[in-house]
Amino acid sequence: MSDPKEQDNPEGTKSSLPVKTILKTKVYSKMTKKETTRRSVDSDTMAPGTSFLLPSHGVTSDPEAGSCYWTTERDGEVKLRMGKNSENEPPITVPDMIMSAATKYSHYLAIGSKYKKSWQLLTYIEYYEACRRAAKAFLKVGLERFHGVGIMGFNSTEWVIANIGAIMAGGISVGILCSNSPKACQGIAETSEMDIFVVDNDRQLQKVNQIQGYLKHLKAIIQYREDIQEVQPNLYSWKGFLDLADGISDEKLDQVIDSQKPNQCCALVYNQGTSGTPKATMLSHDNITWTTAAAVQSLGYKCPPDGQEVLVSYLPLCFAGAQILDVWVAISVAGTVYFPSPEAGKWNGPARAPGTGFLTEMLREVQPTTFCGIPWVWDCMLDNLKTKQLDATAFRRKIDRWAMRLGLNTNRRRLLGQIHQPLCFGLAKKLTFDPARKFLGLKHCQQFLNLGLGLPRATVDFFLSLDIPIFEMYGLTESSGLHTISSHQAFRLLSCGKALPRCHTKVEKENRENVGNLCIWGRHIFMGYLNDKEGTEKKVDSQGWLHTQDLGFLDVDKFTYVLGNSNDLITLSSGEVINPSPIEERVRMRIPIVRYAMMVGQGAPYLCALLTLKCQINPETGEPRSALTSEVVACCRKLRSQSTWLTDVLYDRDPLVTEFISQGIQDVNAEAPSEGAKIIKWVILDNDFSVGGGELGPMSKINRTIVAKLYQEDIQKFYERSASS
Repeated sequence: MSDPKEQDNPEGTKSSLPVKTILKTKVYSKMTKKETTRRSVDSDTMAPGTSFLLPSHGVTSDPEAGSCYWTTERDGEVKLRMGKNSENEPPITVPDMIMSAATKYSHYLAIGSKYKKSWQLLTYIEYYEACRRAAKAFLKVGLERFHGVGIMGFNSTEWVIANIGAIMAGGISVGILCSNSPKACQGIAETSEMDIFVVDNDRQLQKVNQIQGYLKHLKAIIQYREDIQEVQPNLYSWKGFLDLADGISDEKLDQVIDSQKPNQCCALVYNQGTSGTPKATMLSHDNITWTTAAAVQSLGYKCPPDGQEVLVSYLPLCFAGAQILDVWVAISVAGTVYFPSPEAGKWNGPARAPGTGFLTEMLREVQPTTFCGIPWVWDCMLDNLKTKQLDATAFRRKIDRWAMRLGLNTNRRRLLGQIHQPLCFGLAKKLTFDPARKFLGLKHCQQFLNLGLGLPRATVDFFLSLDIPIFEMYGLTESSGLHTISSHQAFRLLSCGKALPRCHTKVEKENRENVGNLCIWGRHIFMGYLNDKEGTEKKVDSQGWLHTQDLGFLDVDKFTYVLGNSNDLITLSSGEVINPSPIEERVRMRIPIVRYAMMVGQGAPYLCALLTLKCQINPETGEPRSALTSEVVACCRKLRSQSTWLTDVLYDRDPLVTEFISQGIQDVNAEAPSEGAKIIKWVILDNDFSVGGGELGPMSKINRTIVAKLYQEDIQKFYERSASS
């Protein structure tokens, strides 16, 4: 089997292959002064607080002037949020960024996919050539300018090549969640005017076949994995598709690439996996290339020849944040990205959380240097580590407890500016910290990132005690996936870090605790919602500020803290408005056997809580089992309870566990800022939340609307008892 870690050489792995003729002088020479002038867009010389009146149509009458921050037209151009600051990154297109990396790092390993137990690897020169071939093939099958190329499949080499090739060819890349229904795919295809569907297997192909009669723009379907089972006039295998590239000249493709501008749309990102109609968020070339550069500047990535990052890509690339980190940042720093084997994507059951069934094995084999998780993944890792610790000998557990206390205290002091480690820290590292990292497959990892919702305090503390500081990040699809980033230089507990360089955050409508609505500003802010002027105007004000609808505050050092979303606020019958997120966080902190807590009470006289206990998770399906985790069982034993299964504690069957939870709820209520913010009743649900069950979105966010429907009977019982009394 090929060794995926050949790039451990600090100089990076070099290929003996010659530079391809595709990289001719014309393509790889720097842009001429004339080209630079033609591609440039007017800078915004206004400060973010300056008043600015938008034209009623939202699109500038002079496209080259780019005098408006937003547009709803697929071929529209926007004004970039730039100042006269000489530190501003010059706007470039996505093809420019890729060409630069391929030129500078041509023989370094770029991407690898596992096929039949061996790794198929591409260098940056081969990666770039493959993207150009895909772009020419897209042009050959009839891709029109600013029309969509839908990519629906598991993360893979073909996925990213199709993604980049679509942009090179002047189309708009559209990532689609694998678990989407045919109806959802149809809506996306119609709004994006999709010319081409790229799918990974027959299951996804059948979804397209069901709807292609309704898609007036559809010209071709490409299937890049599995043998095609039934020949169709417009269906191509991956090889057959790439062979079409021979019918398009390099000069024609270069003309298309040269016509692109940084302030034009190149990607559509839909908020998939959530309730409601998905919005089509338009991202420009500059959104992607600038956000990439800002993320690299904020984080501590290695770059050849000083070293080479090793990354694993498993989070769905149809999400903006995952794509920025796994595709664009990786290209910018010339990292090597490894994709799971095709077998990892062969799953015909309900939707699974990212990484289910293969991630641990993959991490142990690849040994990444930077790893990005989501709350669900960190939860699984925590459960596995605690199970391992509880299965150890009493002496081993004693050592781990000592080391973890030392690790947590040392890292907390480090946050206060104390940089000297205690003399025994090295011993704790050797005995506990290093084995924990090795167990997770993160032995060589230098950066641990969390994308999506913030982690519970207990989870952050647990990993910090193992000398694994998890860097929280915050962003929206409308901010190209990222806005704030934590790092070794900017880390505070419970904060999601500081804004990207030359980006701004402000808080509007602050309450007495200085918590208010977060608004953000910068070059990462999206172009607008496609064909949705009203929605865009609500989201972006006349000064270019994006209104996130998230609630939070800034501390004196400009660290951002996110405390919920205004859409989740609960208004009681008394008129009091409650933010459930801080209460839910306190419940999980005070009652460590609870995995999820969701407050309910909209229009009701008081607040109640739906609770799930931590249950073991099936590693293959991601579904919760009925057995409680080792951590919960250990807690039960401390309470002198013999409960082992979830059914043992449901319906107050275990009075010891019931009393433990009741005491925890009382402790939470003791911290409540008002009577209305106290939890009056609670219930343990008969199932832990999961992606497959619909309670969680793909990135671990609770689908509150779906949970309320699924457990409507439990919620009604809270208030029926109140009415009868």
